Amino acid sequence: MEREIQLLWLAVVLYVLAGSLAIFAVILGKKPERTIQGLLWSGLLVHGIAIVHRWVRLDHGPYVTMHEILSSGVFGLLFIYALAYWRYRPIRPTAAVVLPLMFIMAGWMVLTDPKDAYVPPTYDTTWLVIHILFGKVFLGGVFVALGMAGVVLLRRTRFGQARFAGLPSDRRLDDLAYRFMMLAFVFETLMLIAGAIWAQDAWGRYWAWDPLETWSFITWLVLGFALHLRVTLRPSPVRGAWLIVTVFVLGFLTFYGVPFISKVPHQGAV
Repeated sequence: MEREIQLLWLAVVLYVLAGSLAIFAVILGKKPERTIQGLLWSGLLVHGIAIVHRWVRLDHGPYVTMHEILSSGVFGLLFIYALAYWRYRPIRPTAAVVLPLMFIMAGWMVLTDPKDAYVPPTYDTTWLVIHILFGKVFLGGVFVALGMAGVVLLRRTRFGQARFAGLPSDRRLDDLAYRFMMLAFVFETLMLIAGAIWAQDAWGRYWAWDPLETWSFITWLVLGFALHLRVTLRPSPVRGAWLIVTVFVLGFLTFYGVPFISKVPHQGAV
């Protein structure tokens, strides 16, 4: 376990360096994009090794304890953001907006108890892994959109107006952000379907309105509502940005709030 903790700390240091450099780049008007990208991928590589090491040692994925949930959450969000950072060059300055959020989440991760835990028999199905992977892609898509929404909102401040002037227009960022929101909607739908199949295999019921199921469904409804408004009423980029923030907050609280305050977020899981 000691090696896993050391690798996690190294990954966090690399993430912090990437995020700090992104912030200073925006403040100073520099573009060290290759360095940021290198630090981000290096952190993901080290973090991935730590996750695989624990997975092999305990013979289950990172989804049982709060420490494991946070670790896989940080990895999943940053992996999807790193792909978007590599593929869509115009959004790279959004790293200064979203990476500081990962500082908080990574700090929470290293402060949680990394004790070993073993998967309950009811968890041990292939559909659980599929369900979780779909959930990671969903929140990762919203996370990327959150970065663009943050830029749109920060442009309303004196600081942001000057620092983010080189990015595409608000309308262009809004269009691109909602493409990621649509991707998120598809994968959250798949997450709910896969979760229902898993629940039937594990506990003999598709749905029971337990805390995670209820809040996941609420998030799905709000995300669908945001997309519906985007298509029908075409709100301003600022209002669209606030909708994205709302969806991300709901999704984040569902994934990391409910398991934190509920001893049995999925009824029948233990």
